[in-house]
Amino acid sequence: MTDSKDKIILPHNVIMKDRGELSLSGVTDVDSFDENTIIAYTDYGELTITGTELHISSLNIDKGELSVDGRISQLSYADRQPDKGGFFSKVFR
Repeated sequence: MTDSKDKIILPHNVIMKDRGELSLSGVTDVDSFDENTIIAYTDYGELTITGTELHISSLNIDKGELSVDGRISQLSYADRQPDKGGFFSKVFR
Protein backbone atom coordinates (compact mmCIF):
# COMPACT_ATOMS: atom_id res chain seq x y z
CA MET A 1 0.00 0.00 0.00
CA THR A 2 1.32 3.45 -0.86
CA ASP A 3 1.39 6.35 1.53
CA SER A 4 -1.03 9.14 0.61
CA LYS A 5 1.87 11.60 0.88
CA ASP A 6 3.87 9.82 -1.84
CA LYS A 7 3.98 12.00 -4.93
CA ILE A 8 4.26 10.50 -8.38
CA ILE A 9 6.60 12.56 -10.55
CA LEU A 10 5.51 12.58 -14.17
CA PRO A 11 8.17 12.33 -16.88
CA HIS A 12 8.60 15.73 -18.53
CA ASN A 13 9.19 16.01 -22.27
CA VAL A 14 9.13 18.98 -24.64
CA ILE A 15 8.66 18.51 -28.38
CA MET A 16 8.60 21.56 -30.64
CA LYS A 17 7.92 21.49 -34.37
CA ASP A 18 9.09 24.46 -36.44
CA ARG A 19 8.51 26.86 -33.49
CA GLY A 20 4.80 26.63 -34.28
CA GLU A 21 3.64 23.52 -32.43
CA LEU A 22 4.62 22.52 -28.91
CA SER A 23 3.75 19.27 -27.14
CA LEU A 24 4.49 18.94 -23.43
CA SER A 25 4.17 16.02 -21.06
CA GLY A 26 4.55 16.11 -17.29
CA VAL A 27 2.38 19.22 -16.89
CA THR A 28 0.74 19.35 -13.46
CA ASP A 29 -1.25 22.58 -13.90
CA VAL A 30 -1.70 25.70 -16.01
CA ASP A 31 -1.65 28.94 -14.02
CA SER A 32 -2.52 31.50 -16.68
CA PHE A 33 -2.61 31.99 -20.40
CA ASP A 34 -3.27 34.57 -23.09
CA GLU A 35 -2.20 34.90 -26.71
CA ASN A 36 1.32 36.01 -25.71
CA THR A 37 2.15 33.98 -22.57
CA ILE A 38 1.29 30.59 -21.10
CA ILE A 39 2.45 29.65 -17.60
CA ALA A 40 2.44 25.92 -16.90
CA TYR A 41 3.69 23.97 -13.89
CA THR A 42 5.74 20.78 -14.07
CA ASP A 43 7.48 18.74 -11.39
CA TYR A 44 10.69 20.30 -12.71
CA GLY A 45 9.60 23.92 -12.23
CA GLU A 46 7.39 26.61 -13.66
CA LEU A 47 7.51 26.80 -17.46
CA THR A 48 6.74 30.10 -19.18
CA ILE A 49 6.00 29.93 -22.90
CA THR A 50 6.08 33.25 -24.75
CA GLY A 51 5.24 34.12 -28.32
CA THR A 52 2.40 35.51 -30.39
CA GLU A 53 -0.98 34.08 -31.35
CA LEU A 54 -0.53 31.28 -28.77
CA HIS A 55 -3.42 28.88 -28.45
CA ILE A 56 -3.86 25.88 -26.15
CA SER A 57 -5.06 23.24 -28.59
CA SER A 58 -5.40 20.51 -25.96
CA LEU A 59 -4.94 20.12 -22.23
CA ASN A 60 -5.27 16.95 -20.14
CA ILE A 61 -4.07 17.52 -16.58
CA ASP A 62 -4.87 13.91 -15.59
CA LYS A 63 -2.37 12.65 -18.19
CA GLY A 64 -0.09 15.70 -17.82
CA GLU A 65 -0.34 16.66 -21.49
CA LEU A 66 -0.44 20.15 -23.01
CA SER A 67 -0.40 21.11 -26.70
CA VAL A 68 0.18 24.67 -27.85
CA ASP A 69 0.28 26.24 -31.29
CA GLY A 70 1.18 29.72 -32.45
CA ARG A 71 4.48 31.54 -32.96
CA ILE A 72 6.68 30.37 -30.08
CA SER A 73 9.61 32.64 -29.27
CA GLN A 74 10.81 31.49 -25.83
CA LEU A 75 10.59 28.71 -23.24
CA SER A 76 11.79 29.64 -19.77
CA TYR A 77 11.95 27.57 -16.56
CA ALA A 78 11.86 28.80 -12.97
CA ASP A 79 12.13 26.63 -9.87
CA ARG A 80 8.90 27.99 -8.39
CA GLN A 81 6.08 25.50 -7.79
CA PRO A 82 2.38 26.33 -7.30
CA ASP A 83 1.27 26.84 -3.70
CA LYS A 84 -2.36 25.80 -3.91
CA GLY A 85 -2.90 25.10 -7.59
CA GLY A 86 -3.37 27.24 -10.62
CA PHE A 87 -6.29 28.46 -12.62
CA PHE A 88 -7.57 25.10 -13.86
CA SER A 89 -7.28 23.35 -10.49
CA LYS A 90 -9.47 26.10 -8.99
CA VAL A 91 -12.06 25.89 -11.77
CA PHE A 92 -12.33 22.08 -11.85
CA ARG A 93 -12.55 21.22 -8.14
